[in-house]
Amino acid sequence: MNDPHDTLSDLQLARLAARDERAFEALVRTHAPMVHRLAASLVGPGAADDIVQEVFIAAHRALKGFRGEASLSTWLHRITLNACHRALGARQTVTMEDTPEPHAPHDPARAGEQAQVRDRLARALAQLPPDQREAVALRELSGLDYAEIAALTGAELGTVKSRINRGRAALRALLTRAGVTL
Repeated sequence: MNDPHDTLSDLQLARLAARDERAFEALVRTHAPMVHRLAASLVGPGAADDIVQEVFIAAHRALKGFRGEASLSTWLHRITLNACHRALGARQTVTMEDTPEPHAPHDPARAGEQAQVRDRLARALAQLPPDQREAVALRELSGLDYAEIAALTGAELGTVKSRINRGRAALRALLTRAGVTL
């Protein structure tokens, strides 16, 4: 059954979600996968669920003040980054032992290989400096463009490009050393 809230623009949905529980549920349904992907890339899959919950609790509290100056997804990215930074600061280390299982694998051998590659990628990503890890995750996992990343992180556009370049190069080197061929 389709929810009529699913057809609203993000701005309309955000305004309605500030006072309507079903609209807020539609907002969460729409944006939770993106929030989870970003959180998992920064704090690891095991802690990502807690971050998602924290992000949407914070978003619900702040929706009345959301003015729409930035897109809703950009606003949620910022809340997610803040929550991830707090979580990382609280534990000082990033562990990425848990890797998500592939969705409905048809070939068990291939699924095992994919899980190994995901594990190696998660471990390599965890070894990047935080600013590079964040920039690479926002670009490659969240699909943001350089200008959006600059706006979210408060870094200059050239700095964002440099962080992504250095992060990609470091990931390539780390993965190559781990036996992953690109």
